[in-house]
Amino acid sequence: MLGFAPIAFAAPWVLTALAALPVLWWLLRVTPPAPRTVRFPAIRLLRDLVAPEETPARTPWWLLLLRLIVAALVILALSGPLLNPRAALPGGGPLLLVVDNGWAAGRDWPARKRAMDALIAQADRQARPVILLATAPPAGGEKPQPSPTLPAPEARRLAQAMEPLPWPTDRAAALEAVRGLSSRAAQGSVHAVWLTDGLGDRSARALAEGLQRLGSAEILDDSAAKPPHLLLPPATEGTALTARVTRADASRPEPVTVRLAAADGRLLTRETVAFEPGQTTREVRLDVPTELRNDAASLRVEGDTTAGATILLDERWRRRPVGLVSGRPEGESQPLLSDLYYLDRALSPFNEVRRGGTLDLLKRDLAVLILSDIGALTASESQGVEEWVRKGGVLLRFAGPRLAQHADQLVPVRLRIGDRALGGALSWSEPAKLQPFAAKSPFEGLAIPPDVQVNRQVLAEPALDLADRTWARLADGTPLVTSEKRGDGWIVLVHTTASPDWSNLPLSGLFVDMLRRLVALSGGVTGAASAAALDPVEVLDGTGRLVPPPPTAFPIPGNATASVIGPRHPPGFYGTDDARRALNLSSAVTKIEPLGALPGGVARSGYDGRGEVPLKPTLLGLALALLTVDLLIALALRGLLGRPSLGRRAGAGAAAALLFVLALSVPDPARAADDAQAVKVTAETFLAHVRTGDSGVDETAQAGLEGLVAMLNLRTAVETMGAVGVDPERDELAFFPLLYWPVSDRQSTLSDQARTRVNEYLRGGGTILFDTRDQAPGGGSAVLQRLVDGLDIPPLAPVPPDHVLRKSFYLLTDFPGRSAGGELWIEAREGPANDGVSPVVVGGNDWASAWAVGRTGQPLFAVVPGGERQREMAYRFGVNLVMYALTGNYKADQVHVPAILERLGQ
Repeated sequence: MLGFAPIAFAAPWVLTALAALPVLWWLLRVTPPAPRTVRFPAIRLLRDLVAPEETPARTPWWLLLLRLIVAALVILALSGPLLNPRAALPGGGPLLLVVDNGWAAGRDWPARKRAMDALIAQADRQARPVILLATAPPAGGEKPQPSPTLPAPEARRLAQAMEPLPWPTDRAAALEAVRGLSSRAAQGSVHAVWLTDGLGDRSARALAEGLQRLGSAEILDDSAAKPPHLLLPPATEGTALTARVTRADASRPEPVTVRLAAADGRLLTRETVAFEPGQTTREVRLDVPTELRNDAASLRVEGDTTAGATILLDERWRRRPVGLVSGRPEGESQPLLSDLYYLDRALSPFNEVRRGGTLDLLKRDLAVLILSDIGALTASESQGVEEWVRKGGVLLRFAGPRLAQHADQLVPVRLRIGDRALGGALSWSEPAKLQPFAAKSPFEGLAIPPDVQVNRQVLAEPALDLADRTWARLADGTPLVTSEKRGDGWIVLVHTTASPDWSNLPLSGLFVDMLRRLVALSGGVTGAASAAALDPVEVLDGTGRLVPPPPTAFPIPGNATASVIGPRHPPGFYGTDDARRALNLSSAVTKIEPLGALPGGVARSGYDGRGEVPLKPTLLGLALALLTVDLLIALALRGLLGRPSLGRRAGAGAAAALLFVLALSVPDPARAADDAQAVKVTAETFLAHVRTGDSGVDETAQAGLEGLVAMLNLRTAVETMGAVGVDPERDELAFFPLLYWPVSDRQSTLSDQARTRVNEYLRGGGTILFDTRDQAPGGGSAVLQRLVDGLDIPPLAPVPPDHVLRKSFYLLTDFPGRSAGGELWIEAREGPANDGVSPVVVGGNDWASAWAVGRTGQPLFAVVPGGERQREMAYRFGVNLVMYALTGNYKADQVHVPAILERLGQ
């Protein structure tokens, strides 16, 4: 390598071609061909004429200079010039690249590949071989081993094929491999570069010291600019999921966003929390409706594409709806003695509890049906429940006086008539306690409080399979909980009451835990883990994406824990498509820590902080631009672009063309984008939203208007081409008939220039929908009042019942969005200006979220409380609003058509 201050040349021998430029000067001079002699008899007539002396034309000097500059630029580019070249690698032996390619490396793997490529290119310039060592175990499960000593081109191909892996690194094994490299160091002192993932462990410092003993060591670490995060499995709290985010470096503040998504990629909700200095763990609470939470399939940290920042959700995190039916009227006893009271208190924190009649509850999606002291069901009820259970439902029954006297066929075992009670014919001398739960029981592992006892129960008739159907027993061996598998569902009977009448079990925490295990039977989740193998269905790759399982992925035992995670059992979904079990990396890796202190003499820098800039692309691009200028000049000299320009005029034209090309090489992207958008929106009809500066709000507004545009084109004659975002500070607003303005507290106050532009838009016939997204009455949002300060906003009033906005396309009584119930406000007195259209519409129902659709056309956000019916009404409001903005009072005038036709005699 040849260097001159801040510039060096990777292939300096190419510069010798500059000596040939004088020869090129001579070769590039163009002399017209000599005239051909054509024998023609009439030439004798011109024999005595004296021909004037003519000088053949040659290529102008300035054109020759232009071509020589192009040749010089190409020669300089091929010599590999580098700006701010790196210093030569220390030592004279191989370059050793130690690469952390475990789960934490996936968050910015392209930067690691660029760093590896740059280091290998530097070794190639110094004619030094390369050794690669990945610290994560390969897919086959072997220990990390270094590659052979390779030439730089082969090492580059090996490095490009390297990918991050979704399991932890094994630095202890990598340290053993480094110690075995001492024999290769005989070729010269090794320079080792460790591309670390920024996480520390017990072997990190020892590995750095081992690399330093080979010669010299350097560490690349980007954890300061892009810290890794670990997302721990969430806990269920009522209708919410509460997840914990852990980070290694607690030295600075940092916002983190967690998103909950469905299996098809739909965003269900997202929440942002802020780490304060000194904090390593933060909790994130995600509230979603029950119907949407049951669709949840993954939880991810935005921008952190790793298996550790991804949680896969299976049936264990679903919130299952449970129906309650009691055989006793609720008003028959005091509330604290009601069986439904104790069931509701035990189930509500973890499930959606519904009450009603048996058949009414089965008309909705239901996971578990609980019948408390229901005797014999009617024929229609019995048939409906039987069919529902066989399709996968769980019927849970509690005993009582009615069931003891009138048992039907929807019980798991045959029951004796009557019940067993203290002091009765079938009685025991003192209250019975519970036996420890058997291994096959879904209650296995639950601790039994010593004060739990049973005073009364219904008895099961002896049978050969009674023991197999028993999940819980009393101390004397009599069954307390029995079960039967019917079709795809279960029938479970608790042989005592759900109230404290027969037992104090409902007063204990064991009652809550037992109910949670029983509810977990629904949706394909078995109560007890089976030892049967679960095949891999989908696994996470090194960047946190679900991919088909590779051939090296093996099944896991049904009772396996997260400790099995590794090359043979990567994190992902196991089981079947219908019954999946999630195996998450963060169930095994529960904490992370920074890399920590390093031995003295080890350099440390980031992946992109080395400063070397290759100039070859820039020089080749400039040479191509000058060649284009040369082509234009050549065409002009030949007369193919109009009258040829010679001499001074041609030189001036060439200089102007050159300046034009150089000016084009530094375009103004903002102006070009504005011009392109202006041309686009004036040719067709577009809707627009105001960019607030809040990326989440702006993305939702864009997706919402795109969903509304699709609905307009589908249902109406309006041909709307799309939606764009605008900035009132610099964009022209007059191109758009309707402007959707979501109110965000992150939006700054408008400048005087922006206020003037918005006021001109309102006076010129434009309509703005201000959406506070908080249902503030009368547009009373403090943020909205700050934004509209200085705008020409007319007095506002709620939309009257007979207003044209309620009937411009659909007949509407209210205007729901993602939420419902808020007022919609328009100009109090619509005058003749603006064709009778209110220039301002104000509401707070978050319409964009209701309209928003993803790339596949699926809704992005839940609509509550009305569900899809409410979303349909939100779309209808959007259609009415656009028709109102486009047609003005035309729709209102249509009410007078019958009277006009009558007067005309038609």
